[in-house]
Amino acid sequence: MSSLGMREMAAALRVLVRGDLNRFLGQGVSETQRFEAALQDLLRVEHALALNSGTSALICALVGAGIGPGDEVLVPAYTWVSTAAAPLAVGAIPVLVDVDESLAIDPADVRRKITPRTKAIIPVHMRNLVADMDSLMAIAREKNLIVIEDASQAAGVEYRGRRVGTIGHAGALSFNQHKNIQSGEGGALLTNDTRIFARAGMYHDVGSYSREGRAGTDEPLFVGLNFRMPELLAAILIPQLRRLDKQLAKRQARRKVIVEELSRKPALRTSPHNDPPNAVGITVLFDTAAAAARFAETTGINHLIDTGRHIYTNWQSVLEQRSFHPRMNPYSWSNGSVGPAKDDCPTTVDILARTCSISVDPEVPIPVLRRLVRRAAARM
Repeated sequence: MSSLGMREMAAALRVLVRGDLNRFLGQGVSETQRFEAALQDLLRVEHALALNSGTSALICALVGAGIGPGDEVLVPAYTWVSTAAAPLAVGAIPVLVDVDESLAIDPADVRRKITPRTKAIIPVHMRNLVADMDSLMAIAREKNLIVIEDASQAAGVEYRGRRVGTIGHAGALSFNQHKNIQSGEGGALLTNDTRIFARAGMYHDVGSYSREGRAGTDEPLFVGLNFRMPELLAAILIPQLRRLDKQLAKRQARRKVIVEELSRKPALRTSPHNDPPNAVGITVLFDTAAAAARFAETTGINHLIDTGRHIYTNWQSVLEQRSFHPRMNPYSWSNGSVGPAKDDCPTTVDILARTCSISVDPEVPIPVLRRLVRRAAARM
């Protein structure tokens, strides 16, 4: 559901009247710069780079961290396909890792999937559900791995006192139509690492060599692409960013209502969460897929196995292990790395078959939410 209103319309109109649609062509501080500064302030991070998508943010983070050909990157088997596509875009190989019942990447399976070629982990905070970052960061320190958080679906959410996307070496946000703040498309890279930021900045702007105060470092220049965020997107994101915490508080309140209603039925249990006091999203875990399907017969509740775009078994473009040109295909010179296959993560498929999600959108009235959960519980 869209949360756009008069403030976003006024912000967009201000940009259109001024006529400066590109951050580098106007006078003074651009809307994109203002948005980056607001992100840094709210999320308590040293650097924020506004981009045209969450996918671009992941790619720029990998480039910034020096991940490239011959490297393996661990990605969860439940996420949007961009998490696996981004490593391929820099010549690396995505290695699928099971999720656990929290729906985040399983630290135990991360350990099992590490090889001498592993260079990075991309945990994903799906549906505002946070990954076990303490365990993942401990593994990364032990194995000398880079951690790039995919916080595309969890902008602003906290994990044990820190905002997701700022805990690893870098983080990625998305602002497309279905995210906590939205501009149709758009994304951002977050990092406290000046070198990652400098390299990502070069890569996101093919004309970076012409920008004054390019990145504040002496990092050698290299050729990039164009992943820049337009001014219009930044302008309509700024008002949403100001009320993001209020929106998340509303989601938390709705989650508490759902937990209260589910507790009336002993057979219903919420999925485990990696930081319960700060929980924003919620899913319900069942013993069998049949029970989950029955619960999801109520309109407004989703059976996760049926939301197939986010399940690795449906990532045809990745599973077929082809690129747009044979000589640009990482699998053809991957030094023994094996590409993803449909039977890689059966545990993930089993968990998704037994899990349902309930929306906690701030726009849904609490009484409506109570009736929804009660109707679904009555089926069990």
